[in-house]
Amino acid sequence: MKYLHTMVRVNDLDASLDFYCNKLGLVETRRKDIPAGKFSLIFLAAPENLDAEIELTHNWESEEYGEGRNFGHLAFEVDDIYAACQKLQDGGVVINRPPRDGRMAFVRSPDNISIELLQKGDALAAKEPWASMENSGKW
Repeated sequence: MKYLHTMVRVNDLDASLDFYCNKLGLVETRRKDIPAGKFSLIFLAAPENLDAEIELTHNWESEEYGEGRNFGHLAFEVDDIYAACQKLQDGGVVINRPPRDGRMAFVRSPDNISIELLQKGDALAAKEPWASMENSGKW
C-alpha cells in the first residue's frame, strides 16, 4: 500500500493556492477540471516529496463547509482493490463505496475518517460481488 494524498475542500481557490504555494512553499503537481461535476482538483506537494500530495477540491458553486466537511479523505493506492476490500470486509469493515468500477472504493476508520482506496495502474475488470454492491452510508 502507498499513501497518495489528503483531500480538503476549499471555498476560495486563489486564496488557498496563495497560502499553500506562495506562503507554505508547495508546488502544483497537476490539475483537473471536471465541468460536468462543476469542480476542480488541484494537487500540491512539497518540492522535496512529490509523492505525498494534498488534493484541493474546489466546487464551482459556493458551499459552506460546516462540521469538518472541508476535510475530505485520506487516499491509498493498492495492488488489488478487490483483495484489499475483501480483507477489510472480512475484518468487519463496511465498504461504504464498493469498487464497482474496479478502480475506487471508500471505507471509514473507527473515528469516521473517510479513506479512499485506488487501484494501482489501470482499473480491474468488473467483478462480483463488488459490481452490483450498493453504497452504504456516507463515504
